[in-house]
Order: sequence, then structure tokens, then C-alpha cells
Amino acid sequence: MTQRAEIGGDASEPSGRAVIDAGAELDPVHPVKLPVLHRPGGLSAAEVAERVARGEVNDVPVRSSRSTVDIVRGNVFTRFNAIIGVLWVIMFFVAPFQDTLFGFVILANTGIGIIQELRAKKTLDGLAVIGEAKPTVRRDGIATEVSTSDIVLGDLVELGPGDKAVVDGEVAEADNLEVDESLLTGEADPVLKKRGDRMMSGSFVVAGGGAFTTTRVGREAYAAQLAEEASRFTLVHSELRSGISTILKYVTWMMVPTALGLIISQLVVKGDNFKDSVARAVGGIVPMIPEGLVLLTSVAFAIGVIRLGRKQCLVQELPAIEGLARVDVVCLDKTGTLTEGGMDITELRTLNGSDETYVRRVLGALGESDPHPNASLQAIIEAYPDSDEWRCTRSLPFSSARKYSGAAFSEGDGQSSTWLLGAPDVLLPDEDPALAEIDRLNEQGLRVLLLARAAGELDAPDIAAGALPTALVVLEQRLRPDAANTLRYFEEQDVRAKVISGDNAVSVGAVAGKLGLPGAATTVDARRLPAERVAMAAELDANAVFGRVTPQQKRDMVGALQSRGHTVAMTGDGVNDVLALKDADIGVSMGSGSEATKAVAQIVLLNNSFATLPSVVAEGRRVIGNITRVATLFLTKTVYSVLLAILVVCAQVEYPFLPRHLTLLSTLTIGVPAFFLALAPNKERAKPHFVRRVMRYAIPSGIIAAAATFTTYLLARSHYAGPGALEAETSAATLTLFLVALWVLAIIARPYTWWRLGLVLAMGLGFLVVLVVPWLQDFFALKLVGTTLPWAAAAIAAVGAVLLEIAWRWVARRFPA
Repeated sequence: MTQRAEIGGDASEPSGRAVIDAGAELDPVHPVKLPVLHRPGGLSAAEVAERVARGEVNDVPVRSSRSTVDIVRGNVFTRFNAIIGVLWVIMFFVAPFQDTLFGFVILANTGIGIIQELRAKKTLDGLAVIGEAKPTVRRDGIATEVSTSDIVLGDLVELGPGDKAVVDGEVAEADNLEVDESLLTGEADPVLKKRGDRMMSGSFVVAGGGAFTTTRVGREAYAAQLAEEASRFTLVHSELRSGISTILKYVTWMMVPTALGLIISQLVVKGDNFKDSVARAVGGIVPMIPEGLVLLTSVAFAIGVIRLGRKQCLVQELPAIEGLARVDVVCLDKTGTLTEGGMDITELRTLNGSDETYVRRVLGALGESDPHPNASLQAIIEAYPDSDEWRCTRSLPFSSARKYSGAAFSEGDGQSSTWLLGAPDVLLPDEDPALAEIDRLNEQGLRVLLLARAAGELDAPDIAAGALPTALVVLEQRLRPDAANTLRYFEEQDVRAKVISGDNAVSVGAVAGKLGLPGAATTVDARRLPAERVAMAAELDANAVFGRVTPQQKRDMVGALQSRGHTVAMTGDGVNDVLALKDADIGVSMGSGSEATKAVAQIVLLNNSFATLPSVVAEGRRVIGNITRVATLFLTKTVYSVLLAILVVCAQVEYPFLPRHLTLLSTLTIGVPAFFLALAPNKERAKPHFVRRVMRYAIPSGIIAAAATFTTYLLARSHYAGPGALEAETSAATLTLFLVALWVLAIIARPYTWWRLGLVLAMGLGFLVVLVVPWLQDFFALKLVGTTLPWAAAAIAAVGAVLLEIAWRWVARRFPA
């Protein structure tokens, strides 16, 4: 069926009228080459249904997390699970049930990892729906918000400041429409769009408004192609995960030759008992694998997501939790972060003898001229309603770059006038006497706008030059009630806060001063900042409050701070924050912010509460600090297991342990305590060089544990003789290894709290129970024989504990983090 309709003209040029066959709407190969039908009222309900039936719908799902299949696959099919699985199957044929326990532990660990990540997925998916973009689509002449996935081919999508294009299309209506395509092209300057121009998904509106007709939806759209390449639930660019991967790579290299040597040596030493030699070889291989470290990292991240989700905090990229733990500078945009979105007009001061009634009429007309008012203009609209007597002939929307808006009017009596409304220190020359009074108002934390009558045309590049000041509009900003406590938290946690705003520097400083920000008394006008990065970084380090910052400057300031080694978080809610949010180590957007800011931010505060940020930082520190802490436990076990295997091969003796012994030791000195320690509170700021910081303690600890254990084992071999000698030797060696490993746990658990001390004592008590309960002695094949060797084993462990204390203190001095 052929549809015919008129094409609307660009608001900035005379309207043209044309009729185009609807069949020419879309060429599947070159969708933007042909003219696109524009119906001012959009598609009808019947046309939408027809397109849905044809599959011409934007049905690409928002991927906020890994799929269930990916979660199960990622937790089950790992390199070490494969190794342990093979060893587990072997043990079923050659050893008693007790020696297969390590396999059940791996099953439990894998199950816990899957369950926790599925819980995190459920949380993320639920929050993603809440924070999902809701484009405004015009259908049957009515503007309606719909889900991104409900947009169909040919829909008319409306655009306003901060709106993001979620599909590709062609501009159908343009009213001073300025679009930022920097996220796609790298070009920071906004592009002025006119009717017929191409709109690419991923771009966003910085000024003006309009509408575009969709030409590509679903997987053909540019945004969908990007989404296919990268999921939000990703662990790339994570020092923690890359560090663990590096460690596991080296462990594999060490493990393979050591395991082969151990197997061969045990077959040679116990050639008459194949099954026992295999069991002891497996007992030496299994503890080399730090399989729980990967699991615990996944669980800690997943629980972090769940905890933050309960506080309405959407973590769009999982490494953001880790990144926030490393943050030492947080850059705050004043409007929407320190202050609430709304404003109230407290005073209107006329200048140069202007008539107040006339000024009110001008302000009312200016409010009516902008279909997408910002917070300041919204306050003017509420205070000065339009009288409908004036007609707007041309408008200039507010832009963060120029700091003012404007409009040209045909007044009711036939007169014409052009007006500007914006920052006084931008519209007025530096020597203007009105600036002194404005500074006094700014010092009170008030925001001041200047209404000025322009002499030239609105589109003239020097329109502000020679404008006649007519009135000052004084606005009061509403401070967030939780902002002061949040700034205090950052100060206590040694995170420096920098307020970076487009508003007047004095006004910003007054607001920051009311909230108790250190350094708020000294403010810097960003127009006087040096452009050179080194000099800019020095100014940023020395000061805390910056005003009249342009969007590009915000980006440059983030880069300057990063050049000095700072890890920078940036908060914001407006389009002027997008570039800085994208370049910051961590971008944090308010849930009420523009779609553009939410799209580039790693974290979205859906409840719009600045007070949620401390929880996010604390969660990141908890995860990273605790994983660093417990990684030492796992890698100490890997080091002493590899060294024991090497010592056994070199000495050509039987491996002292069966799998059941090391399963017991791992559970009591690593598995159970690591789980509690990984979820405990931790406020220490994360530090770089994860691998070095962990291995500097794990290597000496593992060496001491292996040396003490093997010394006890050799001593026991010379002491015991007869049929039960090997079991007695194993029991003595197990006692030494447990006591040394428990002391490593005791060191890592510091500083002690009642529950940390209780955890260490409980693990010691658990081992004691195994030693004294007869059926547990039989189950784990542990029975201390006599008194001489057990006390000698304890004495050797005590020497090992002293060496551990010395080694840890020496390492802390010799290799500081």
C-alpha cells in the first residue's frame, strides 16, 4: 500500500513541501542514501504492528550481564577444574573415599561460584531495566516513551539536550540541533544537524532539539554492532584479574614438570604398591593448584554487585568496583551532584533603568522559546509565565561551551528584539561595574544570570559584544542534604575531592564552602588555567574548586590528573560531563542524568543519591583489599606444595601426604577462613602491583612452611620404624605444616578483631578435634605416636613461626608496597 505524506521543513529554514512514495523509505543496502518519508505525526499503530510482524524492530537485548550458559561454562570449564577432574576420577579407582574429598570441595566451590554469579546477574538485569533508556517516539501524533527494544523501522524519535540516539536514522526535524559524535569519531566539536543529515546511534544531543526517522534497527544499527563486540559484564582492564591470570600461568609452568617428577619418583620409590604411589603423587599435585583463588575473586565481585544493587547502584562494568577501590581523586560536578536539580529565583534586579514589568515579560518569553529548558530556565518559567503576546522568530539553545542562550522575538506592538541570557562574566566585559555586585552574590553561594539585549543578529559570532545589560536573575541552588557527609567521608578516606563546574567560580566555592570542602576558600576560574598539561596538573593538585570549566576542559583536567599518577573518578549528570566521564578511570552518573552520561558511565546511581558513593568506594576497597589478603594464603600453599614435591623427588622418599591430609589442611587454613576474610569490611585504599605485593609474602612463607615440614618428616623417618611408621611420619609432618600454615593465617588476619581472632582459634580447635576423636583419626589417617616426635614437630613449627614473623617484617621494609 502506498502512503503519501508531507515532509516538514527544518525550523531554521523556510518550510518546503514534497510528497514521497513510502515504498522508497529504505534501501536495505544503502539505507541513508534514499530520501526518508517524514510524517510529522509519526507512524500509526497499524504501521507499527505491521513492522513488528515483519521483524523490523529493534530487538537487540540490553546485555547487562553474562548469559546463564556463559556463567555455567565459565565456572565449570576451567583449566584447573579439568586437571582436578582427571585426578579425581583416578582417585576413585586407586584410593579410599577419604582421598577423593578434594573433588567434592571443587564441586561445592564451583556451585557456589555459579549461584553467586547468577544472583549478581539477576540483580544487574533488574537494575538495567530500571536504568534503561526510554526514547520518546511520536506515534499517531502523540509523543510516547517506549523501551529501546520497542522502536521499529520508520519510527519518528524525538530528541532533546542529553538524549542519545539509540538507533541509526535521518534527521527529520531540527531546531538548532547540535550533536556530539565524539564517542564515534573522536571529534570533540558538536555537529550542527539539519534535515536530511545522518544520525548515528551512539551520538548525543548537546543543544537544541529535533527528531529523526529510524533507518536501521536491530543488529544493523551501529550501537548494536558495538554491543555485540563487548558485554557490560566484563573483567577486562582489571589489574586484579590479569594479576591472577599471570600467577596461574606461572603456576602451570611450575606444576607440570614438578608433577611429572613426583609421579615418576613415587612409582620408583613404591614400585611394589602402585595404588598407594599414585595416591601420594596425586596428594602432591592437587595442593599446587590455587583453584579457590579464582572462585573467591568471582564470588567477591558478585557479592559486591549484589550489595551495591540493593542500594540502587547499577554497576555497568564489573571492574568499576575494583577501580573505585583505587581512586584517590574524585571530580564532582556541582549541579546535580552537590546540589539538587531544581532552583528557586530569589531576586530580580533590573539594570540601566529597565522596567521590571517589561523584564518579566522578556523572561517569560525566553522560557517559552526553549522546548528543552535546563534547570535555570525551568525556574524562570515557573516564576514568570509567558503572556502569549510575543512570538519567537529564532532561538539559540543553551550550550555549555558558550555559557548562554538567546532568542529573537516579534513583540505584540510590532517591535522586534533579540535577547541573551547567561553567565554575566561571559556576557559582560571584565571592567563592567556590575561584576562587583555579582561577585558579592556569588560569594553567598547564589547563582546569577544576566539578561542582556543584543544589538545584532542572533547567529552573529560576536552577538555578545555590545549587549546591553538589562537585569540580573538571582537563583538559589538547593544543596543535597547528604553532600556534606559524603565530602567528609572522602576526606577521611584520603580521597581528594575536586569540584569542577561550568558555573561562576566564586559561586561554586561558596557552595563547596557551605558543605565543608577543604580548600573551598580558594577558587580558580578555569578560563585562566594554563593549557599545557604539566602546568594544569600542578594547578589541579594545588586547588580544589574550579569554575567556568568548559566540557573540553573537564576532559583535559581529568587527563592532567591522570598524568600525575592519580586514579580519577568523575561524577556528572549533564551532557557537558560526557567527555570527562568517558576518559576518567571511573565514570559515575546520576540516574536522572542524560542518556548520554548514563551510556558512558561505569556506575549509575539510580536513586540519584550522592550519598551512595561512599558505599561504592567502600565495596571496592573491601573486595580488592580482601582478595589481596587471601591470595597470599592460596599462593603460600602453592609454593610449599611445589617445594615439598621437589624435595621429595630430590631425596627419593615417599611423598608424606595423602590427598585427605591436604584437603583437611586446605579447608582449615585456607578455604573456610579465606571465605570469611574475603567478605569482611576493609577500608584500605587498593594499591597497584597486585602480583608483586602478593608474591613478596607468599614465597618466603611457602619456603619456610616447606622447609619446616620436610625437616619434621626427615626427623620422623629416622625416629619411627615398623609397619605403622609411614602413618606416624605423615601425622608428625601434618602437625608441623598445619601449625605453620595456621600462623600464616594468624598474620594475615591482623589487625585482630574479636571475630578474626575467633576464626583463627576455631580453625586450630577444628584440627585438635580431628587429632583426639578416634573415628576422625581413622578417617583422616592421622594419629600422633609417642610424645617425642609430636613435641619436636611443634617445636619446629614454633621456629617456623618465628622465621615467618622475621621474614614478614623484613619483606615489609625491603619491598614496600
